[in-house]
Amino acid sequence: MSNQKRFKAKLKIKKGDTVRVISGEDKGKEGKVLELYPDTNRILIEGINIISKHTKPNAQNPDGGIIKQEASINISNVMLVDPSSGKTTRVGRKVQDGKIVRIAKKSGEVL
Repeated sequence: MSNQKRFKAKLKIKKGDTVRVISGEDKGKEGKVLELYPDTNRILIEGINIISKHTKPNAQNPDGGIIKQEASINISNVMLVDPSSGKTTRVGRKVQDGKIVRIAKKSGEVL
């Protein structure tokens, strides 16, 4: 690899947005974004990509056992849901009153 710095891509989805999964096992499901991982281009969504994790007994879970939790998925497998129409949309940006705002490409509404 060269000595140039690698820049992280600017993510168009933010924490708290509602997104729909467009490919994979959970295709068609919607959920709220819980966490973003820009270094790895992954995203954690409420109720999506549920895995079974085996845990040893500890202070929080004295019995141990199997717990169900969300796992991250690639950000390219989700699309933002337009709040006005409820359909998936791409995200654009435009300058409004000196600030850059996100807009829904389908409706033109500010997100």
